[in-house]
Amino acid sequence: MTIYKVKSVVISRKPGKIKGQWSAFLGLFNENNPHLKGGEPLQVLEIKDMEKVRIRDLRNISYYLMGNDIVINNLVELSIDVKDQIMTLTGIQELPAVKK
Repeated sequence: MTIYKVKSVVISRKPGKIKGQWSAFLGLFNENNPHLKGGEPLQVLEIKDMEKVRIRDLRNISYYLMGNDIVINNLVELSIDVKDQIMTLTGIQELPAVKK
């Protein structure tokens, strides 16, 4: 497992060489909503031949239909574990207070 100290992650994909498997792209950022600002990621990870991405113990997740991307904001820490063609993302989020 690898741990990253980032504010947000954008999860994308592209077709892999084997049918039913994909390359997962993770853009790591030090700001929320990086897709709105067009900024450069701190780091881009490409994990090839993935079947799926599991997202565990994170609550504030947005799926953007325009770009088929998933954005997870308000991160303090992101943990990435890859095993048997499955990537599992867990981490710590610092969520803003909910207005009532």
